[in-house]
Amino acid sequence: MAVRQRRYSKEELAQRGQALYESSIQQQVEAGNEGKIVAIDIETGAFEVDENIVPATNRLFDRYPDAQPWVIRIGHRAVYHFGARSLKQNQ
Repeated sequence: MAVRQRRYSKEELAQRGQALYESSIQQQVEAGNEGKIVAIDIETGAFEVDENIVPATNRLFDRYPDAQPWVIRIGHRAVYHFGARSLKQNQ
């Protein structure tokens, strides 16, 4: 199994991923996919949508083995949320 190396800081990865999402990907994936995950290769702009992170990123790596993926939950600001709100929803 190949070890993948990150080539960008977390900040740059997030900045580039968010910019790609907002400029070209969001309008393609938002309708009918609320709550799903989109994995974006920040170098090519390629993306995959799935219910979960692992299948989305695995398909991205199948297409682009050297991808630098950034993920976001469609219709949300973050993939996960923590705190009292998330505990309240799970009860």
